[in-house]
Amino acid sequence: MDVEPRFEFESVRVDGRNAGSPRLDDLSLRVPKHGITVVVGPSGAGKSTLLRVCNRLDVPDSGVVRLDGQDTATLDVLALRRRVGMVFQQPTPFPGTVRENLAVAQPGLSDDEAAEILARCLLDRAFLDRPATELSGGEQQRVCLARTLATRPEVLLMDEPTSALDQPSTFGLERLARRLSGEGIPILWVSHDLAQMARIADLVVVLMHGRVAQVAEPALLVGTAPPDVRAFLASDAESDGSGEHEQ
Repeated sequence: MDVEPRFEFESVRVDGRNAGSPRLDDLSLRVPKHGITVVVGPSGAGKSTLLRVCNRLDVPDSGVVRLDGQDTATLDVLALRRRVGMVFQQPTPFPGTVRENLAVAQPGLSDDEAAEILARCLLDRAFLDRPATELSGGEQQRVCLARTLATRPEVLLMDEPTSALDQPSTFGLERLARRLSGEGIPILWVSHDLAQMARIADLVVVLMHGRVAQVAEPALLVGTAPPDVRAFLASDAESDGSGEHEQ
């Protein structure tokens, strides 16, 4: 793992919305500057919360989150969210054309610039004039990714972005993520799908009860897993993979 990580979490705690266990509990983690880091774990393990503290959609109750060595609490939150782009579980296109969606993220974007961004997301120029909310689920998710890329992010956060997509769209988005990673954009991707993890991950982080239970390359994951992680991996592999929707 990089000596200087892209993200570093030091003793991060995020309290639960109700009395009880925290969503993140004394979590420490270093996320590398390159590749795709996939976060997996049981429902309620804190996976989505981990993503949300990266761009301060959630704020830690204690501990520090650093981006390239800087405490994110000291950064302007809007500037942070342009540096750290996020694609959510459900596609969230705005009413209007695809062109108008991209302009929300980057006002003044020319048609040539917009078409170049769409091409990175495997959409052709003709999509600029199409109503964003009338596209298929896979197309909407790619438009949302294009909208995020319009801000020229340094990092991408992907919160189960394929959970609402069919298999061809899922595989297409995975290939796109690999391409973007190869272009130098590191990705932190939350998934409930262990088969997906195996396809796309350069590094796997397993969360259990709001803490990091294991960090390993995919090929080494099972062989080095502690008993509770091994039990999770075995039970999840036997499930139907229908997923989870945690807060």
